[in-house]
Amino acid sequence: MAYKPSSMTPSTNEQLIIFVKNPQMGHVKTRLALETSPPIALTLYKRLLAYTQEATKGLPFKKSVWYDQKIDYEDLWSNQSFEKAVQRGDGLGSRMAGAFLSAFTGGAKKVAIIGSDCPYITEEIIKEAFHSLDTHDAVIGPALDGGYYLIGLKKPFEQAFLNKPWSTPSVLQLTISDFQEAGLSYHLLEELSDLDTYDDLQNCDWLYKEFKEIVSRANPPQL
Repeated sequence: MAYKPSSMTPSTNEQLIIFVKNPQMGHVKTRLALETSPPIALTLYKRLLAYTQEATKGLPFKKSVWYDQKIDYEDLWSNQSFEKAVQRGDGLGSRMAGAFLSAFTGGAKKVAIIGSDCPYITEEIIKEAFHSLDTHDAVIGPALDGGYYLIGLKKPFEQAFLNKPWSTPSVLQLTISDFQEAGLSYHLLEELSDLDTYDDLQNCDWLYKEFKEIVSRANPPQL
């Protein structure tokens, strides 16, 4: 059951869903952990969570954070600004479809979902996504690795989440093909990169700078 925040939540037909992982050692950014270390990967993921929270906290939409394990009522996601729920289902596609259905059943007319591992997403990009749903049935934000960092819909469309080889380069195109076969119009956002590997980290200036500071603190120069 979702935690319901106070009446400060905007009264709106637009809902942003944010999928997050509970930040635990060895549970997050596992590919990055192999190339750095589990403690560093955890620290960087916490920074991505903080970045995502900062990018979304001012949005004038109903917002909900969906945890992969359990709700945390004392984390950085304000209980007054964000509803909280636990992801349900077997596999990512099932969990995403369930979250969309929950939002639509709750009265939302436009729904979008993002993850918590895109260090480039902005408030403006998310607003563009919702605005595009005024004239399109769907919206999608392409990721450089062939996936997507955002998907939005005006009505339930479970097919978009079924039979997808998640974490492979074909997810974006397969999803677009689903839209086309169903006759749904869609808007493409600008292409961005998620952060999964050390190469991704090196290409993200602000986070790579923080990574180097973390390493420097862990290995201070010898006098």
